[in-house]
Amino acid sequence: MGSIGEKVELESNEEIPFSSSHNATNKTETLHFEAAAHMASPRSFYSYSRVLRKMDQISFMRSIYIVILKAKINILLPFGPLAILLHYVTKKHEWVFFFSLVGITPLAERLGYATEQLAFFTGPTVGGLLNATFGNATEMIISLYALNNGMMRVVKQSLLGSILSNMLLVLGCAFFCGGIVHHQKVQVFSKATAIVNSGLLLMAVMGILFPAVLHFTHTEVHFGKSELALSRFSSCIMLIAYASYLFFQLKSQQNLYSPINEDRENNAEDFDEEEAPEITQWEAIGWLAILTIWISVLSGYLVDAIQGASDSMNMPVSFISVILLPIVGNAAEHASAIMFAMKDKLDITLGVAIGSSTQISMFVIPFCVVVGWFMGKPMDLNFQLFETATLFITVLVVAFMLQEGTSNYFKGLMLILCYLIVAASFFVHVDPSKEGE
Repeated sequence: MGSIGEKVELESNEEIPFSSSHNATNKTETLHFEAAAHMASPRSFYSYSRVLRKMDQISFMRSIYIVILKAKINILLPFGPLAILLHYVTKKHEWVFFFSLVGITPLAERLGYATEQLAFFTGPTVGGLLNATFGNATEMIISLYALNNGMMRVVKQSLLGSILSNMLLVLGCAFFCGGIVHHQKVQVFSKATAIVNSGLLLMAVMGILFPAVLHFTHTEVHFGKSELALSRFSSCIMLIAYASYLFFQLKSQQNLYSPINEDRENNAEDFDEEEAPEITQWEAIGWLAILTIWISVLSGYLVDAIQGASDSMNMPVSFISVILLPIVGNAAEHASAIMFAMKDKLDITLGVAIGSSTQISMFVIPFCVVVGWFMGKPMDLNFQLFETATLFITVLVVAFMLQEGTSNYFKGLMLILCYLIVAASFFVHVDPSKEGE
């Protein structure tokens, strides 16, 4: 009988291109239709099940090819396992640090790619939020690890450095690269979203500023206790504010914060052809989870090698914590933000760079304070005057850059140069808190 078994065998022998997932979807729908017509036969049902398994295997292999084998940057992937091997075989901390840094680079690029694929199914707002969340998973794990070991200063410096890196270096490189690629036009983004994020960042600065001022002016009611109590109260308020912001952005005022689509309406046909997703929604979610776990593992070895690398390179630990470590931790945001800006998707770029800074300042830092409270660790919001002043000036500079709702390569260059000034400042800065911790 010319049943479904023969039809399926012919269809399954056809070549399925790796560049698109639509063909595999259409064939699966055809199989479903044919199976419904022949479901009365048990043999046909068995053939149908066997073909579905074969289609799943083909889809899985196609996903591996696209995510792992297709990108040329993945030639750097072996550096990650090599860093882990060197950690146990040798005591060369500087080499472990360097190889971990190189090994994270392709993972960060692929993380940005998987998030971009997921954004096709969720939209730019949720896509930017997801990218910021997955990108900050590394900082969260490192912070909780350091907090559990009583390294409060490392937690503060790495999180502060992550905010500075996202707002100046990541956003600056994205604006610069996007401006170079699209130099013939002005790139635009949602001004309303940028203003709300700037307001949240200023609120975070307020929460961090007051405990530091209270400490250094010696105006506490109970010395050492009032500062900690204020930090815990402010952290709870900041967490409530961030939760309200998420509800406001995703549910209450979705239309108000919709992305700018004016330039894309004229090229709808080209957009549909060029911007088709290459992997399915669940494949993107699976790869996001796998890549995040692997980045977190490598980040752990990277942190363990910091002190040894500092001694070997004669470089201050504070400089490594505030400047070098966040660059590695923000590699995911860096790669994806630049990629989105070069594709003229600045709303997602802002969701990645500024959204990540907002998430760290309004969620991760207060969360660490609350977790430290439950752990019995005196984690507070006193980031010292030098660091707090740096954060305050940075937020003001970025807020002024975003107020017009446009971007170009010159704005990006200015943000990059500002980050170089910040990096040089921390290179010559002596951390005064060693005595207190």
